[in-house]
Amino acid sequence: MAPSFSALFDGAAPALALEAQNWLGQLKAQKRMSPKTLEAYARDLRQFIAFLGPHLGASVDFAAMKALKPADIRAFMAARRREDASSRTLMRGLAGIRSFARHLEREGKGSAAPFSTVRTPKLARSLPKPINAVAATAMASPDIRDGEAREAWVLARDAAVLALLYGAGLRISEALGISIEQAPIGAIDSLTVIGKGNKTRAVPIILPVRRAVEDYMRQCPYPLKSGPLFLGARGGPLSPRIIQLAVERLRGALGLPASATPHALRHSFATHLLSGGGDLRTIQELLGHASLSSTQIYTAIDSVRLMDAYRSAHPRAKLVNQS
Repeated sequence: MAPSFSALFDGAAPALALEAQNWLGQLKAQKRMSPKTLEAYARDLRQFIAFLGPHLGASVDFAAMKALKPADIRAFMAARRREDASSRTLMRGLAGIRSFARHLEREGKGSAAPFSTVRTPKLARSLPKPINAVAATAMASPDIRDGEAREAWVLARDAAVLALLYGAGLRISEALGISIEQAPIGAIDSLTVIGKGNKTRAVPIILPVRRAVEDYMRQCPYPLKSGPLFLGARGGPLSPRIIQLAVERLRGALGLPASATPHALRHSFATHLLSGGGDLRTIQELLGHASLSSTQIYTAIDSVRLMDAYRSAHPRAKLVNQS
């Protein structure tokens, strides 16, 4: 059932609150946005409406939305910045309220023009931090956690999930979304994954990953007949937080930095493929990136690593470093 967002728009005139719910319904049906994105957009609009009431000194209705000026939107962004909202949060918030303004304009109840003149906050571009191949491989092995007071099937389960992140480049939500019927075992060497925006892609599953999944299924004490493949300690669906905690323990065991997260294994998958001569377009398809620009960031990582290797190993570079 679609979530109700009516309580989120206190301070808006009833007709505007209803239109906001219509907008969210259209995003869900037509844009196929995920529930989390819908909740974020609803939260951003709620914050905008909550700001506009005192800022304008009037009820926030269609007339108020039509009369907005770029300065009003910039004032909202500045207020959010004072609340320590990050540039990424501000960027998403502006995208959400712009989308609502365009919806109002299509319905003849507002104007999107003031929003188009407000600049999107700049993001500091940071490179993903992959985990080295030896450590990434170790993280996907249950043997590294032999000393932990946990049942063997739990260690096998965590290893299988991490093997899918590193060996197939899956997001943690994609790995935990695999059903028992889809389990990549035996001769099943590919997996259809539903990623962001409900986009599907086919991912090859190499033999070591399939064996890790088989090992978990063989040890799992619960009947695996239907439903999610990966189960929690009580037999329910496995929470992503459990895998995050497992990775935190592995960081300590392997002496890895805080940047070694479950998602870093996906970055490692892409970086190591590229280092091994993988084609950028193929890696884009394997990761499920909508645009090649999202994948091209891994070429920057590879260039950085190449220069680091050059500076540490080339005789001429050593002379320069010592001078």
